[in-house]
Amino acid sequence: SSRQALEQARVAVEELDDTKAVVKQLEEENAELRRQARHVEKEQRNLCSQAEGLQEERLLAEGQGLREQMQAQAARVASLEVSGGTAATVGGAGGCV
Repeated sequence: SSRQALEQARVAVEELDDTKAVVKQLEEENAELRRQARHVEKEQRNLCSQAEGLQEERLLAEGQGLREQMQAQAARVASLEVSGGTAATVGGAGGCV
């Protein structure tokens, strides 16, 4: 009877040790996952900043392209006015050529 109690206590101690080892492993995995999550969040913030920068660059490039088109169009209109003399009035109200 006391031998059974000792055996049960030994088994209980082994199970407790096993449980402690599992808890320790889970805590380590949890810490690693938290570290990875912080790293991913930091990467996400960096990617968002890069995306915003690229969008700004794209908008600036589009604006520059539009300015260049307007300048080219103005140069064509000026060229037509110079070469035709009255080219601005040929189209009626002076709309697009």
